[in-house]
Amino acid sequence: MATDPAPSTPDRPSAYVGRRLLAMTYDLLPVLALWLLLSAVFTVAYTWLGHHHPRENIAPFSPLQWLLWASCWAVTGIYATASWRRGGQTLGMRPWRLRVEAMDGSVPGRKALWLRYAVATVSVLAAGLGLWWGWFDRDRLTWHDRASGTRVVRVPKLR
Repeated sequence: MATDPAPSTPDRPSAYVGRRLLAMTYDLLPVLALWLLLSAVFTVAYTWLGHHHPRENIAPFSPLQWLLWASCWAVTGIYATASWRRGGQTLGMRPWRLRVEAMDGSVPGRKALWLRYAVATVSVLAAGLGLWWGWFDRDRLTWHDRASGTRVVRVPKLR
């Protein structure tokens, strides 16, 4: 593994924001599937354990709904960080040939990947400001790239 102090190299440049957005759009499908499954578990538990009518919803802004949202955030983080750790790619990153790696080209550690996910969450909640930052950064790095010491690179086509 090469030790390259520069955030990008000519043969593996950092990925453009547009490709990252397309990959995130693709990743909505498996993430929504996970959320639906998790919501079904919560709904069944709410109905059976709480003796509620099957058509009664979890009350908005109730502690149970906050727990559901926190669980959705956690399961999305598990999906993303496990994918990045295993092969550097989520399902949405594969068609766009993108991969997450440490700045030196190695596989990032779990701590760095969870930091990446947490800062990316803040970035999204701030209207995507941390992601849009990649358009202006000289190395095309986003807030979560810089904070976690990782980067998203283009993977060359296999011949």
